[in-house]
Amino acid sequence: MDGNASDGDYGDIDWDTEDELEIQGGIVPSSCANVVAPNAEAVVTNGEASSSAGPLNSKLVQDLLGMGFSEQMIAKAIKENEETNTELIVESLLTYKALEESPDELNSVPQQQHSIDNGVGQLSSDYDDNFLDDLSEPLSGSDSEIDEITSSLPKYDKILLSLANMGYSIEEASAAMDRCPEASILELTDFIRAAQMAKADDIFFEEEKPKLSLNEGLKKRKLYELAMRKTKKRKGMLTEEDEVIRLPNPMIGFGTPTHSLVVTHRMLPDEAIGPPFFYYENVALAPKGVWDTISRFLYDVEPEFVDSKYFCAAARKRGYIHNLPINNRFPLLPLPPRTINDALPLTKRWWPQWDKRTKLNCLQTGIGSAKLTDGIRKALEKCRDDHEPPLDVQKCVIEQCRRWNLVWVGKNKLAPLEPDEVEMLLGFPRNHTRGGGISRTDRYKSLGNSFQVDTVAYHLSVLKDIFPNGLNMLSLFSGIGGAEVALHRLGIPLKNVVSVEISEVNRDIVRSWWEQTNQKGNLIHLADVQQLNGDLLEQFMSSFGGFDLVVGGSPCNNLAGSNRVSRDGLQGEHSSLFYQYPRILNLVKFIMKGQQ
Repeated sequence: MDGNASDGDYGDIDWDTEDELEIQGGIVPSSCANVVAPNAEAVVTNGEASSSAGPLNSKLVQDLLGMGFSEQMIAKAIKENEETNTELIVESLLTYKALEESPDELNSVPQQQHSIDNGVGQLSSDYDDNFLDDLSEPLSGSDSEIDEITSSLPKYDKILLSLANMGYSIEEASAAMDRCPEASILELTDFIRAAQMAKADDIFFEEEKPKLSLNEGLKKRKLYELAMRKTKKRKGMLTEEDEVIRLPNPMIGFGTPTHSLVVTHRMLPDEAIGPPFFYYENVALAPKGVWDTISRFLYDVEPEFVDSKYFCAAARKRGYIHNLPINNRFPLLPLPPRTINDALPLTKRWWPQWDKRTKLNCLQTGIGSAKLTDGIRKALEKCRDDHEPPLDVQKCVIEQCRRWNLVWVGKNKLAPLEPDEVEMLLGFPRNHTRGGGISRTDRYKSLGNSFQVDTVAYHLSVLKDIFPNGLNMLSLFSGIGGAEVALHRLGIPLKNVVSVEISEVNRDIVRSWWEQTNQKGNLIHLADVQQLNGDLLEQFMSSFGGFDLVVGGSPCNNLAGSNRVSRDGLQGEHSSLFYQYPRILNLVKFIMKGQQ
């Protein structure tokens, strides 16, 4: 996807395009999920929280986002309560979360996650099998009965239940409350997340965990069941529609510059044959059935799945549906570096032998925090200089490195990529997203949602001989102009470009690039694809004779594997914007046919 949103009606879109992480061709296990919580202490740049004025800029909102609440919920809770009353806000959020879920859920006692030392979160180890048998029946009762039980709990248990609702284990919550008896819920969550991160330094809770008595264990077990009933998380068994599509391996589409297995011919349905040429992109790891639907709406053209790790030093699994020729493609020169050490040579000196990474994972819209990298440094410094870190420490460090694309910048020192480095890895010119009042946060967000220019340019290279004098392009969800940059680097003149992009930040980036590269054509910016109708298209096309290329990458918010909350496919609130692409493409084809 090469789109973004930070304005207007789409300001709450989570544009994170993080792919499932790879380890030697597989998926990264979450063995250290309790070492550093997935949302803990990470600078994540979703929606408008980072750029808009008012309460949504506060640390409170960032903390609440880290707990897993949506921006809409947070805004509603803050509006209904005083912003300074944290307890009321959190209580409202927990109520919203309980009410929005399905009432049928707790059919069996859920198994809690094991932490790295099988300590925190592993309640069952404190009981014998017979005692656990007595607890095998789920907590029963209607929602009103559950609410009545909750309201009658002592204050300590209510807070314990609130923390359990947020996904923390009863043991973690209890330990935090015992150590910080007067702390607010936000302070307690900060403590727990710090302890989770510290666990990598053992890695945390250095004191031996106190054993639970049978009564305490029963009480905590029932509280855990109550928390699960209240949150009613819709996990269940995966259905066929939840499973991702089976992707080719290697993921090279119809070929890459360095791969010998190349396809040079394919048959296109008659309806797909241009003019205009069209090129659509989205995340490859979408729920099963999504790409079938996309293909059906785009004239039954089969998608071309490509991982950008064959073009640069970072993975980026994407599917492309297009009607471009596939023979006589050529890459941009010079070829970009293909390994981390070649792309970032200053890291070679510090790269430990036990970190076997040669490629970065998908470049995201957020980065690992200073607390995370400092915690890793402290953990590694406790190891003897003449010995490698213990395997469990190595495993957790590497998992965080893969998750956040951390690189070695000194002895025991890791750091996230700088925006300039991300620009280089994605094929954009240096400082493409820098300057003009654009924040560092917005740079990461915009880059994380962009095309990988070298990959896209390889596909679009066939247009150079077809349009030697330049082309007219309609760019939908155009983001920071990945397609425009690719065509420019290919030496294809841009005569007229109608760029539709909701984010003012991104429009400013494209406009600045257009001026700095001395483009001779016309750049026309629109904000909303939903407002682009037949009358407006006809005006544009009558003035310069139609479009030669229609490019787009609609929001992947409800498709991406990193979305565990609203991965609703093309029926999702934001990813349903995909349907604007075939609507507009069909209008363009219809108008051009009438002009001939």
